[in-house]
Amino acid sequence: MTALTLSDAKTSMLPGRSGLFGRMSDVFWRHPKLLLFLMLTPPLLWLGIIYIGSLIALLLQSFFSIDDFSGLVNYEFTLATYAQLLSPTNFDIIIRTVAMSALVTLASALIAFPIAYYAARYAQGKWKVLFYLGVMLPLWSSYLVKVYAWKLILAKEGILTWLFEELHLSWLLDGILNLPVVGGNSLSVSYLGTFIVFVYIWLPYMILPTQAALERVPGNLIEASADLGATPRQTFRMVLLPLALPGIVAGSIFTFSLTLGDYIIPQIIGSSRLFIGQAVYAQQGTAGNVPLAAAFSVVPIVIMALYLSLAKKLGAFDAL
Repeated sequence: MTALTLSDAKTSMLPGRSGLFGRMSDVFWRHPKLLLFLMLTPPLLWLGIIYIGSLIALLLQSFFSIDDFSGLVNYEFTLATYAQLLSPTNFDIIIRTVAMSALVTLASALIAFPIAYYAARYAQGKWKVLFYLGVMLPLWSSYLVKVYAWKLILAKEGILTWLFEELHLSWLLDGILNLPVVGGNSLSVSYLGTFIVFVYIWLPYMILPTQAALERVPGNLIEASADLGATPRQTFRMVLLPLALPGIVAGSIFTFSLTLGDYIIPQIIGSSRLFIGQAVYAQQGTAGNVPLAAAFSVVPIVIMALYLSLAKKLGAFDAL
C-alpha cells in the first residue's frame, strides 16, 4: 500500500517549471521559510539599522559633552549633559512641555467623548459616514496650512478678535490676554492659542479610538444598569466609563506623544518660551550643542516609555 502511494505520488508530481522565475517559484514553494526570510529581511534591516540604530546613536551622543572653550564635542563618557537638563531654564522647558501635553490630552478626551458616544450609539447609515468624513477630513489637509490658518484666526486682526468685538465681549478677550500665565499680546502669541491649536490638530486621534471602544460596549449593559435603578450619572461612572477607558487611554497615547514632540506649532503660534521640540531644534541647529539636543530628545522617549507601560496595564493596546 505504501509503495503504491509513493508510485502514485511520483507519477502525479508536476515537472519543474522552466525559466528563472519558474525555478525561483519552485524553490520558494519547497522552502517557504526562505521566502519568509527574504521578505522580512529588508524591513527588519530598515528598522534595525535606520530606526533603532539612529536611536542608539542619539543615546550615545547624549553621554558626550561640549567643550566650553573650543565648542567641539568631547567624546568622553559623562553625565554632565544630563545634569544640564536639571538647570532652571532647561527644567522649565521640560515641565512646560509635559504640562501642555497633559492639558491637551485632558481637553481632547473631554471634547472627544460626547462626539464619539453619539457616533457609536446613535449615528447610523449616512450619518455615520458623515461622522467619519468630519473626523478624517482635517487629517487629509496639510499640517502647515492648518497651523497658519489658525495663526490668522487667532491674530489680533483676525476673525476671532472681530467676533468678540461684534459681540461686545472685547473686555473678556482682553482679560484673558492679561492673565500672567496663558495670556500675551494676542491669542496667536500666547499659551492659550498654542493650547487651542494643539487640541484642534490632535483631536481626531482621540475621537477615533474612543469611538471604537464605545462601539464594543454592549447596549444591553446600559439598559440593565437603568433597569436596576442606576441614574444616568451612575451608569456613566460605573459602566460606560470603565469600558471606554482603554479607548480613551489609547487616544491619549497619540495626543500626549504628538504634543510632547511637536515643535512647529509652538514655533508658529506661541510665546518665546521654548518647548522640548524647539529646544532640540535650537541646540542641534543654532547652538551646535548636539549632546544637549540628544539629552533633550531622550526625555520624551523616557516619558513615553513610562506612559506606555501604564497604558498597557489599562488595556489601551486592545483598543488601538
